[in-house]
Amino acid sequence: MSPVHRVAVLLLLMLAAPARASDPASPTFAVRPEVERFMADLVERHAFDADELRRVFAQARREEGVLEAMRAQPRQADSWETYRALFVNERHVRAGLDFWKAHAPTLARARATYGVPEEIIVAIIGIETFYGRNTGRWRVIDALATLAFDYPPRAPFFRGELENYLLFARDLNVDVFDVRGSYAGAIGIPQFMPGSYLRYAVDFDGDGATDLRANPADAIGSVANFLRRHGWQPGAPVQLRVRVNGEDHAQFVSLDPMPRHTLLELSEAGVQANNGALPADTRAVLLRLQTPERAADYRLGLQNFYVLTRYNRSLFYAMSVTELADALRAARRKPRP
Repeated sequence: MSPVHRVAVLLLLMLAAPARASDPASPTFAVRPEVERFMADLVERHAFDADELRRVFAQARREEGVLEAMRAQPRQADSWETYRALFVNERHVRAGLDFWKAHAPTLARARATYGVPEEIIVAIIGIETFYGRNTGRWRVIDALATLAFDYPPRAPFFRGELENYLLFARDLNVDVFDVRGSYAGAIGIPQFMPGSYLRYAVDFDGDGATDLRANPADAIGSVANFLRRHGWQPGAPVQLRVRVNGEDHAQFVSLDPMPRHTLLELSEAGVQANNGALPADTRAVLLRLQTPERAADYRLGLQNFYVLTRYNRSLFYAMSVTELADALRAARRKPRP
């Protein structure tokens, strides 16, 4: 399968409705011993009603399509150019400009409140859900229950998110069966996992409700709050384009986005960057963005790049946010026909 086809298939799995019904012969989650232990723990630690939990897990469905989507997910896309083209394109820019225009005062207020530029917020929402149009069709309770109890590689993580989802539904008085999201259980316009919803979602329009599913203002403020709480530096750049000379730079190339080396260290290893007025002790990480049969694209990721990887840990994702943001800012400065 080509890189283009593989990524396209993955995106379709992420956004599509469940492709097949649950196996009617499968026992309900409620009678499985590990689920019974999980429910008992929630009753003890969070005072959930035991009968209500049993009702929820008796109706939750194991979704094979969710497991298929997880198995199809590549650890890292094969091609930077292929991945980039999915999001940094005319379609995303045009729709992003429309979203920016429709919510300009809210975006400006988010920048003033949290220090995150409008274009970064718009780019994240554009990549996550195409500006709120593709928020997912899986019942979140089904997706999370399936992954929590039938996907061993990440079961502990998803059990934590299932717990967070049940708390979210109780705290916000939401019908646990009514919320739909991605195959991984992400919710709403900015695709927050339940834990992030509980920790970082904000009522940005002050209407008394925090609604990331249908309220763009809350989504905008919540994205900005998430980034600022993870260490966004207002006014600082995200990444730098660089050239590399010799071989000494290779020791600094990393898949870990944490900026650990100074610009001076990297410069002495042959990494040439137009870093403007950045101090020599500014820390960065050297990234190699690879495309088959083409020369690698080298960048320096700074603190704000690292923060973007807290939203999604893919280096390609964070760089695509940066480049879509740049394209949106440039296009907004031009008069539109």
